Amino acid sequence: MTKITNLCKSFLKDEEGATATEYAVMLALIIVISLAAISALGTKVSDIFVDVETALP
Repeated sequence: MTKITNLCKSFLKDEEGATATEYAVMLALIIVISLAAISALGTKVSDIFVDVETALP
């Protein structure tokens, strides 16, 4: 049982390859936030263009 416990402890302490995973998670979050911002701004900008178009004689 102690062998399994020691194996689990060493696995949790091992930081090899963690940076690649962290960068992938950060990149995914940046992409999701960017898409949400672009969608929100795109709708507002589209509405502004429609308002300008209808205001022109």
